[in-house]
This record gives sequence, C-alpha cells and structure tokens, in this order.
Amino acid sequence: MDAASGSESDPKAINRARFELELEFVQALANPYYLHSLAQQNILDQPAFINYLEYLLYFKEKDYARFIHYPHALHHLELLQHAQFRTEMRQDEFRDFLHQKQFDHWRTNRNGTKVDEETPALP
Repeated sequence: MDAASGSESDPKAINRARFELELEFVQALANPYYLHSLAQQNILDQPAFINYLEYLLYFKEKDYARFIHYPHALHHLELLQHAQFRTEMRQDEFRDFLHQKQFDHWRTNRNGTKVDEETPALP
C-alpha cells in the first residue's frame, strides 16, 4: 500500500485535507476581484453555493479564525450571507468600491488602531 492510498481511508487525513481546502477558499474571499468573478458567473446565486457559504461561517469561531491570514475574508464571508451584497458584487463599480475600502482600511490601520491620515507611512 502506498502513502496516497493509505491517506484515502484515513479519516484524520481526509478531514485535514477538507479543512485546508475550505480554509484556502475562505481566504480567497478576501479578494474583491474573486468575489466579482463568482458573481459574474452567477455562482453567488446558486442555492447550494449560498448554503455552502453559510456552512463556512464556522471559520468565525475562535478556534478556526486563528488560521485566517486575511481578516477581510471573514468580513466578506459575513457580507456574502446577504442577497443584496451578492447582487451588487456583479457591478464593476461595486467591486472597485469594495477594493478601495479594503485598501483604505489597510492603509490607515496599524495593529487595530486608526492611524492619522496625515501621518506619513514608515519606510
């Protein structure tokens, strides 16, 4: 038996692979251009996909959120629970608005505190 076929029947390995796949997907939700692409393909309208997004809310729990590297992913996951947000993601202007808001947040926040807009960034 080789390693690949052994891991196919190992529940722990199966669960780990599933968790890693779901984590990678949730982190991709931090990208407004990816969300826009999903909306353009009407994926965000599919009931099964909407149910999957609801299922993924477990990542907001402390034990799972610690694995998230891009906090906007959790924010977008929450927004995706709303039909209006999913509909607006189809629009180029909304995608650009979301991207700008995300950029402004990264630009003006350091360690969870708002930085004065006039303070120059450190090199």
